[in-house]
Amino acid sequence: MITDRRTLGRLFPFLAWLPLVKDRATLRADLLAGLTGAVVVLPQGVAFATLAGMPPEYGLYSAMVPCVIAALFGASRLMVTGPANAISLTVLGLIAPLATPGSADYVQLVITLTFMVGFWQLAIGVAGLGRAVDRVPHSVIVGFTAGAAVLIVNSQVRNLFGFDWPRGMSVWQTLWRLGRDIGLTHWPTAVVAFGTVAACLLARPWNNRVPYMLVGVLAGGAIAALLAAISPDFAVKAVEQLPGAIPPLSAPTLSFSALETLLVPSMIMTVLALAEAVSIARAIAVKSGDQLEGNREVIGQGMANLVGSFFSSYPASGSFNRSGVNVAAGARTPLSAVAAAGFLLVLLAFVAPLSHYLPLASVAGILLMVAVGLIDVRDIRHIARHSRRDAIVMAATFALVVTIPLEWAILGGLAVHVVLSKLMEPNH
Repeated sequence: MITDRRTLGRLFPFLAWLPLVKDRATLRADLLAGLTGAVVVLPQGVAFATLAGMPPEYGLYSAMVPCVIAALFGASRLMVTGPANAISLTVLGLIAPLATPGSADYVQLVITLTFMVGFWQLAIGVAGLGRAVDRVPHSVIVGFTAGAAVLIVNSQVRNLFGFDWPRGMSVWQTLWRLGRDIGLTHWPTAVVAFGTVAACLLARPWNNRVPYMLVGVLAGGAIAALLAAISPDFAVKAVEQLPGAIPPLSAPTLSFSALETLLVPSMIMTVLALAEAVSIARAIAVKSGDQLEGNREVIGQGMANLVGSFFSSYPASGSFNRSGVNVAAGARTPLSAVAAAGFLLVLLAFVAPLSHYLPLASVAGILLMVAVGLIDVRDIRHIARHSRRDAIVMAATFALVVTIPLEWAILGGLAVHVVLSKLMEPNH
């Protein structure tokens, strides 16, 4: 009998926390946290999908089914899974060379990537190799994250200033063209973008009460509407109207050529997504005093992406922003994440018809805030002061991220770590 219960617990980990929801205080806390999370992900989902080169609605779809599956089958009680900043940027970096961002071919490749990432994650978890993810050096992750912040800003300069530039330019090309074209700035677009940033900065101290990104989006929309009312010449580009709230069914392409093309990108994405999810889950577990079963979380992440690939999701992982909001809002069990997905479905049904009032410049402003938030100055200083080897690895990874394709940048950072580990002592 005991063995049967343990087997059931391993197969259905949600059975362990489900009885806690019978407590009214716990139920109320989780539902309120879920509602807060749903409100937060509305602007974030659109922004992250834009960053990933996907149509905006896919960021919201990725916050639904993967979020529920990870909550039910993962190990972390308070982490929220869905679209994430570095993951979104990596999707663009991996798939943009293969298809035009936003096109039907691009979307199909990303759906297939999601399936493959889920497959690899599930295989790693089932094989009991989840602990290997912890071996990804922290210095590589910090360097990658800082580099990703630069790439996020680089991808949004055209939307921040209203330039008619092609997508996919390098950091150096952007800097050169910015110096050349700064006089061609479409000032209404810039006003909306940096008005959004200003509103976010002003509202951030009260983030626990009202999500500052939501305030930023509303302010950006209001500024854009005011400018358009003054003169049609001051109108700025807006997001295309979002379709229905329910994620449409999708299917990965399982042809040999597609799987071969995405083999290396899927492996790179798997490592990055797991490293991010496990690091967030461990950090939350330490703060909350929970025990985290690493392999169980890896399995949950794999199932989330595997199932998500059939519901129009692009690769999902643990979300820094949403998990932080979830904890701050008083969540107690994974029901909060399940509730967040449900509330998002309801909210989107009402908000979707209004999406054409959301300026692209406002989305760019939100992503600028996301990029700044990615740079952990305290962590960078700590690494720089305490280990010359790790500081070199961090700097090398950062430099590689902003100069070469992301998949090779991460591998390059790992290679630098391996070489220096053999040449240098950790603290010299």
